[in-house]
Amino acid sequence: MIDSMAGILLIEDDRVDVMTVQRAMKKHRIVNPLHVARTATDALGMLRGRGFPRIEPPPALILLDLNLPRMSGIEFLQELRSDPELRDLMVIVLTSSNEPNDRAAAFRYEVEDYVVKPHSFNEFANAIRTLLEYTLPKETERLR
Repeated sequence: MIDSMAGILLIEDDRVDVMTVQRAMKKHRIVNPLHVARTATDALGMLRGRGFPRIEPPPALILLDLNLPRMSGIEFLQELRSDPELRDLMVIVLTSSNEPNDRAAAFRYEVEDYVVKPHSFNEFANAIRTLLEYTLPKETERLR
């Protein structure tokens, strides 16, 4: 379980998916700060404070898309897990890829979960709630 003020880092290049996560969090009254990185390299910069303001405290959870420009989500995981200061951050993959190779690669880098993005908003919102339910304190869950 993470503190209700602990941040969540969403690494997602699709504006619609970013808005969908924001709407899903609002719908389920998840109040944790949401930081958004459009690329994996931007996310690393935000985590390290290089070229971006450093996220302080570090996010309690990273929601990671795999299909990203410049650096893939798998490459991000490799970099994250090789960094002694960042390797223990909790990561959940939230992606459109249902490829077995992507899933296996993600789990090699010890992600908490691997979720294929649902197509409808209600399914997406419920998936976000379910993903965050076990990491967020119960007092932030006001709607069921």
